Amino acid sequence: MGKRRRVAERRKTGPAVLAGMIAVVLGGAGFGVYALYGGGASADERASGAAGRAVKTGPLTAAEVRTASTRFLTAWQQGQVTRAAAGTDDPTAAAPLLTGYTKDAHLKDVTLTPRAATGAKVPFSVKATVAYQNLSKPLAYDSALTVVRRRSDGEAVVDWHASVVHPDLGDGDTLVTGASGTPPVTALDRDGGKLTAAEYPSLGTVLDGLREKYGKTAGGKAGVELRVVRGKASQAAKLSDKTLVELSKGTPGTVRTTLSPTFQAAAERRVAAKQRASVVVLRPSTGEILAVANSGHGFNTAFQGSLAPGSTMKIVTSTMLFEKGLVTPDASHPCPKKYKLAGWTFHNDADSEIKKGSFKLSFGASCNNAFINFAPKLSNSDLTKEAQQVYGLGMDNWAIGVPTFDGSVPVQSGAQMGAALIGQGGVRMNPLNMASVAATVDAGVFHQPYLVAPSVDGRTLAKAARTMSSKTQGQLKEVMQYTAAYGTAAKAMAGLGPDYGAKTGSAEVDGQKKPNGWFTAYRGDLAAAGVVQAGGHGGDTAGPIVAALLKMGG
Repeated sequence: MGKRRRVAERRKTGPAVLAGMIAVVLGGAGFGVYALYGGGASADERASGAAGRAVKTGPLTAAEVRTASTRFLTAWQQGQVTRAAAGTDDPTAAAPLLTGYTKDAHLKDVTLTPRAATGAKVPFSVKATVAYQNLSKPLAYDSALTVVRRRSDGEAVVDWHASVVHPDLGDGDTLVTGASGTPPVTALDRDGGKLTAAEYPSLGTVLDGLREKYGKTAGGKAGVELRVVRGKASQAAKLSDKTLVELSKGTPGTVRTTLSPTFQAAAERRVAAKQRASVVVLRPSTGEILAVANSGHGFNTAFQGSLAPGSTMKIVTSTMLFEKGLVTPDASHPCPKKYKLAGWTFHNDADSEIKKGSFKLSFGASCNNAFINFAPKLSNSDLTKEAQQVYGLGMDNWAIGVPTFDGSVPVQSGAQMGAALIGQGGVRMNPLNMASVAATVDAGVFHQPYLVAPSVDGRTLAKAARTMSSKTQGQLKEVMQYTAAYGTAAKAMAGLGPDYGAKTGSAEVDGQKKPNGWFTAYRGDLAAAGVVQAGGHGGDTAGPIVAALLKMGG
């Protein structure tokens, strides 16, 4: 069933042609459109006629945007896949997805309604029916397309991306309706309560990941659904398949997580007050994840983000310096205003300097050049080894129960190596990674964070190659406690001492007016880290989010 294709009835009389314009009113579409088809010429005739003509250049006119978008939407709605694909700048990629829209996704009665264009961008709404066997449900969503000039001839066409068909599609993804390959799961918090995206919006991607990982083993039965099936690029980005419409419910299995309903609800509230904020809360003694929240719900930045962590990375750098005996917290160590390394000149924030002071003072003030000026005494791989061997970072082997990015500290040389010492250069982290760094300092040993207990599926958690000495742990706690009490973290951490420690960070990003603000800290048997992208200094942006959650630990 479903392999036969209905052939559209041929029009016996052609529409009236007025001055080269065909007026088309789509039956049942709810709107009228005008499509310019070059006086009724075929695509081949237009292509041959274009030969020898000059390539069109210059900004697109409103008429060109309207004509190109109308031509595409009209053809798509009418099921004329070849014509619709020809109206894009990549027909080869467009045709299979547009064909699959009806053949694989089983969508019918498609109505596309354009709205007012903004420049070359044309938003439009989509209404359709998902019909599979004897099941059907409505589907409605908004999308948008952008008109560009085709390189070969300068004609106005649709800039093709899979997201034109549906905003949740990445290039290479497909839409499929049928028996879901993975049964649904009911995710429970640590107390046995049900976790839903409706109550905890940040958990949408987490719940998708849990289903993908445990659906087939948690005892459930698959239902029928329309879903986004990820292609290679999205899989490489560790994105999970996504359900768009559920036609029939399967029987869910059950997966218990380590999430605390109290911490999760509080984390959701805290990040909602900021744009592009993310936070993670851990239990240092075990690695259990108590909360994960993002103010943007389409991508789990807290677990899968890849961002320069700024000065929070100085915790790892300091661990290395202490272990090598290059410095102690109270050792005199200047922080010059400028420092030259391999042709680069590094500046402190606001060109500050500490002429006479201890390393602890520079750590607490987050003075960059007090760290970068150790570069001549280090090997290119020293920071990479420290991150991997003590903090378990950059090994790509964490198994928390859902997809994660486990940090990256590549081997670098020269000025890039110096930049890595302060969390810039090629270093990339997310709040999960940096919460784990604070947790490792607190516990004295790396416990791989996890969302689902390893006993559920017998998986092996990642381990660090070695453990920092008690002396090194004591030194780290000394400088982090000083930062929490007197340094850049003092305002956010006020009243939470004395068993605490923190580090702020600000990471410059090209094209951003404000840096990403980072903050990581521990208190008792809690550790947390957060980032506010383009927010400014970490102590003022991410700091209050993290401190408020640590305060809940009593």
